[in-house]
Amino acid sequence: MDLNDLRIFQMVALHGSVSKAALELNYVQSNVTARIKLLERELHTPLFYRHKRGMILNTEGKRLLEYANDILAKFDELKKVFQDSSTPSGLLEIGIVETVIALPNLLSSYLQTYPNVDLSLKAGVTEQLLQEVIDFKLDGAFVTGPIQHPMIEQYEVFQEELVIVSKGECFSLDDITVKPLLLYNKGCSYRERLESWLREEGIVPKKIMEFGTFDTIIGSVAAGIGLTIVPESTVGYMAMQGTIHCHRVPDPYREVTTVFIRRKDSHMTSSVEAFIEEIKKVTSPLMMA
Repeated sequence: MDLNDLRIFQMVALHGSVSKAALELNYVQSNVTARIKLLERELHTPLFYRHKRGMILNTEGKRLLEYANDILAKFDELKKVFQDSSTPSGLLEIGIVETVIALPNLLSSYLQTYPNVDLSLKAGVTEQLLQEVIDFKLDGAFVTGPIQHPMIEQYEVFQEELVIVSKGECFSLDDITVKPLLLYNKGCSYRERLESWLREEGIVPKKIMEFGTFDTIIGSVAAGIGLTIVPESTVGYMAMQGTIHCHRVPDPYREVTTVFIRRKDSHMTSSVEAFIEEIKKVTSPLMMA
């Protein structure tokens, strides 16, 4: 067994398919199949349930995947440590929740200063991005905080206020019992705030419709399909145009803090260090506003 075997196994587990894993790794299928069979012989156990449509991890496969993810993440971390230079360069993978309004200015400033950095962005909800930082899949992420986790360190970016957004000018909590809520998937901190508020008020929503993007949610609200909750700054321009209307959320559910998180025991590359310095530089005027 070697690291390459674990990468092949990890990719087959991810895609549930030898052909898709082979395509991703740029290998021939027969090579991938042979390496998986060799791994199973070496460990003296099958690792997958095989069926016509692909492969599903069995109990032993799931167990091995935990070890493989940890070993490969540590190995990738080791390479970063020894390949890092004092000049920011290479791949920097950052997660974002879609409502970080300061992001364009931050990215523009960072990339102009460090053109040799290959910046990759992945959108998601707070819970998902947190897990990917913990699993070494992301160098860091902008999420809703504060985050209470022993493996995470965080840097406060700015504070905002959540608002209920509707097409009409008037809003009451009773509207939630007759109109759908249009929300991000579970794991979104804004959604959690709203659900906590409704539980305290004893309000049961008529229906929750889940969406993956901010534009889809706000476009649907503007079309009169339902209501949502987002930071006020993200919809201010639409409110000024009268396309939608914003309604205050009471304490303690109103204020949200955006933080940048990273795994505290991961190697601080020059690219990450420079990115954090750029965050402090770009967002400090927002903090004082």
